[in-house]
Amino acid sequence: MAREKSLDLVEISPNATPPVCKIQDYGKYLYEKDKSDRAARKSQKVIVIKEVKFSVTVDEHDYQTKKNQAVRFLGDGDKVKASLRFKGRQMAHRDLGYKIINRLILDIGDAGTVEFMPRMEGTTLHAIIAPMKKIVPAAPAKAKPAETAAAAPAVAATPAS
Repeated sequence: MAREKSLDLVEISPNATPPVCKIQDYGKYLYEKDKSDRAARKSQKVIVIKEVKFSVTVDEHDYQTKKNQAVRFLGDGDKVKASLRFKGRQMAHRDLGYKIINRLILDIGDAGTVEFMPRMEGTTLHAIIAPMKKIVPAAPAKAKPAETAAAAPAVAATPAS
């Protein structure tokens, strides 16, 4: 049948029982498949890990700036790696580093969730924070014209001070 129509017999699903085939132009099939693959790649989001580095001796303004950067990264849909490097004798005061990272986690709040709690790797303390899943709000129900007309006089009837 395919030869009569001068088309190709294209195997669509070889693993199905029986295998699914279609009579069509093979070049057109490849073009449409490539086009759909490109569209799928265009719509996918590549998650990038952005790093925000702190020090044990970080000042308040520097902390706020880096916290705002982290919130912005999370808002863009990227993960954030908050790292803090201990230098020299600072290793004796690891609790100060944990306080800074835990404070960051609390300050970020609803912008992200902790993927890896703060942990030490060598002289570096780090935590990874992932963005919150965006909840798509439901479309607001449209009010009926009769309800809006009834509500308008009630607002206008309130006495002005």
